[in-house]
Amino acid sequence: MQVRGAIPYHLRMNDDEQGMFTVDPKDDSLTTVAGGLHARVLERLGLAICGQELTTGSVMKIEDIERQYGASRSVIREAVRVLESMGLVTSRRRVGVLIQAPSEWNLYDPQVIRWRLASRARVTQLRSLTELRTAIEPEAARLAAIRSPLTNASDLMGLSGQLWAAGEAGDQGLFLTLDIQFHSLVLASSGNEMFAKLDSLVGEVLAGRTNYGLMPNHPHEEALQLHVDVASAIQRGAPDAAQSAMLRIMQRTMEEMAHLWDAPHQNGEFIRR
Repeated sequence: MQVRGAIPYHLRMNDDEQGMFTVDPKDDSLTTVAGGLHARVLERLGLAICGQELTTGSVMKIEDIERQYGASRSVIREAVRVLESMGLVTSRRRVGVLIQAPSEWNLYDPQVIRWRLASRARVTQLRSLTELRTAIEPEAARLAAIRSPLTNASDLMGLSGQLWAAGEAGDQGLFLTLDIQFHSLVLASSGNEMFAKLDSLVGEVLAGRTNYGLMPNHPHEEALQLHVDVASAIQRGAPDAAQSAMLRIMQRTMEEMAHLWDAPHQNGEFIRR
């Protein structure tokens, strides 16, 4: 067991790592959880753990974290409780706060996803999420063609048209919003409550691709047409066609990012620790 007396929290990326950037934890803009000092401590510890700056098996002392961040013990303990609920750490009396292996983390927690996307393992995280989507969303589309209420099917047709217009206009912000709505509605329309609960995960991966410059400024026409095809198949109750079109969307996503999967800095070490 490795014991550390100081808490490293600089997460720096090399300029030559595609899609990477330098994270300065002294920048308050990193705070994505409301709540002042507690939020900043939580954010920086979460980034350090998910970025492997704090390695598996290392131990943090509460008093060291207090000195590092100039925060009260109650603030530190609350941040640790949140991290513990995510599986990132575990507290041990007379030992300290133990960093858990990634296999113990709640990898579906939206905040954990965001922290992982801010780490060196960003592309590994995107690949894992995209593989999960490929397994789930085509089946969700198939079920939606069987079970979707007419209002949902009509809404999907409307969203697919708006997506096309936003894509052609190169409005990435609007396209992202509409794309999240589209895929979330497909999941909800499947009639499977487990699928529907994956909407936040899908939103995170779509936002991650956009925020880190991994989406084209102008989506390919085939991708736009496939969204129309999914919506049309669901509206007319054609499950096989809906499944096929959604599968093709997922395949295109994998193809668009294939050049990143085998990059030297994405060796899969992160998730196998």
